[in-house]
Amino acid sequence: MTPEEGESPPGGEADGDLAGQPPFFPRHLSKSCNLQKGCDSLAQTQRTKLQHRRARINQQINKEMRMRTGAENLFRATSNHKVKETVALELSYVNSNLQLLKEELEELNSCMEVYQNDSKGVGLDDLQRPRPMLSFCYSWLFAFLPILCPQQAMRAPSRNKAGLELLMEYYSQLCFLDSRFFSPHQNLGLFFHWYDSLTGVPSHQRALAFEKGSVLFNIGALHTQIGARQDPFQRASGAFNYLKENFSNAPSLDMSSPSLNMLVRLMISQVQECVFEKVLLLGAQSNFLAYLQLAQEAARVEEVYSLVHQTMAQPHVKDYVPFSWTSMVHVKAEHFKALSHYYAAVALCDCPSTSEVDFPEHEKAFLQFHVSTPEGPAPSLLLRDQEARRRLGKAHLKKAIIEHEEAMRIHSLCKILRKMDILQEVLSLAHKRSLNKYSEIDHEEDFFETAEAPDIHPKTHQRPEIKSPNFSKVKVIDIFHRLGPLSIFSAKNKWHPIQTVLLVRGANGFGFTLRGDSPVLVAGIIAGGCAAEAGLKEGDYIVSINGQDCRWSKHAEVVQLLKVAGEEGVKVGVITLLPPEGQSAVRVEPKCSGVLRSPREGLQPFTSSVRSPAVPPI
Repeated sequence: MTPEEGESPPGGEADGDLAGQPPFFPRHLSKSCNLQKGCDSLAQTQRTKLQHRRARINQQINKEMRMRTGAENLFRATSNHKVKETVALELSYVNSNLQLLKEELEELNSCMEVYQNDSKGVGLDDLQRPRPMLSFCYSWLFAFLPILCPQQAMRAPSRNKAGLELLMEYYSQLCFLDSRFFSPHQNLGLFFHWYDSLTGVPSHQRALAFEKGSVLFNIGALHTQIGARQDPFQRASGAFNYLKENFSNAPSLDMSSPSLNMLVRLMISQVQECVFEKVLLLGAQSNFLAYLQLAQEAARVEEVYSLVHQTMAQPHVKDYVPFSWTSMVHVKAEHFKALSHYYAAVALCDCPSTSEVDFPEHEKAFLQFHVSTPEGPAPSLLLRDQEARRRLGKAHLKKAIIEHEEAMRIHSLCKILRKMDILQEVLSLAHKRSLNKYSEIDHEEDFFETAEAPDIHPKTHQRPEIKSPNFSKVKVIDIFHRLGPLSIFSAKNKWHPIQTVLLVRGANGFGFTLRGDSPVLVAGIIAGGCAAEAGLKEGDYIVSINGQDCRWSKHAEVVQLLKVAGEEGVKVGVITLLPPEGQSAVRVEPKCSGVLRSPREGLQPFTSSVRSPAVPPI
């Protein structure tokens, strides 16, 4: 994902590496982030150049759409006839430019050569970097450097495992950030700006969930770009399915439920195609059952691609999906339907008659092969009659040739597909192979009319598996670890500012008991003791002792720090959590106090603090 290009920081011209960076972005940050593992931003590969071209088109589409919005507003507001004519003319130019830009973007999204395989790679969503985020959420920039680096680097993730880990690391950091600072009940005024992958239309929302969902979409998209095998497509379908089930009300067409449903089905279709190719490559035994299996696998691929084509034809998806994608899916559906009939013909015509030993197994498989019973003799007689097998095989070949020709016709209707020489070659070779096979089995004395072959029952020996993203495989350290355990120091809790109390050891010690670890909890206060007089309350958490941070300290460590205190006493920093309703607890103000920034309410914490048994008073 890339921000707007060619944009200068306010107050000066863009120079060198800082072109398009926020005004407060350190110079060294741009270079160090670009070198992050998993980032391809400095490697001018064909794929990276393609992404840069897509980003520029997105910016142009955004500009034209804003011009169109302004012109439409002026057209509605003015009553001057000449102004209306001028605005109408300008609107026609803008709409023409938008159509040309969308066609150019469609051609980029249909470019498959850079991915070195014939399967469709979903383009990455494009982003505009949220500049107000840094100064708004935190008062110092360098705490956000571990967030900035992945966010900048993920605009051009490398097409490998490292690129996926980069995106998943950034997603995990967003989850930590969400729990630390963001509340679903407050409007933070922070826009996350992204561009749709296929349409280039800008979308924005004041929710960190939109940022997380867009990153998750790119995880699935990157899997499709890697995908030339079964597993990456299964993981891509898992990412899109996870996004569909866990995110709602997205302003982006990319993340709408119909679009995600289409993408999940498209990925599953390509998984099923990989299963067919695997069976074809490993099917060394050229026997009757092996060819029947190939035919049914091809029929299954045709079935899932037909379902995808129906999904793409739905009203909410039709205008979103590029025409080249719809055409490709339709071509594949017809192509694999033709292959299923071709392999059925090969099984019937090229394999010898069934022996008595194999007959029960062959008959059982053949009875389940067709959707409806073929015309002619019964299956038990047909398998023993070579002429009947030839006639049925000829019917299957005739249907295969018709489907091949239909696939080539659909292919010729799409300008972008016509440019793909390898696709044209595959379709032509398959068509010629069926024609040659038909010529071999066609006899001059065949005067009977060839019956129509029934459809083949789709069946697969390996069902596709939707693999959801496993974020636990990527080890991520909370960049705000030193703020304290997430179970306490998270946006779901509110507390008083940190208060420092001075405790002087009395005859009976400090007069309070401790419990738990990280942070240690004040479990009880002895009436009339030093702690009670200083204003310490039951339920307070100890965050510092004599200036030493104790948020992550163990129980024994805190006890030891208190025991070594001298006669001058010890300064203990504590916080008091507010009740869920947000009402402040009454407490005695100590002599010294400090201020700790209070996180806002947020989601449930990722971890919980460890508790230990109560100990005697200190």
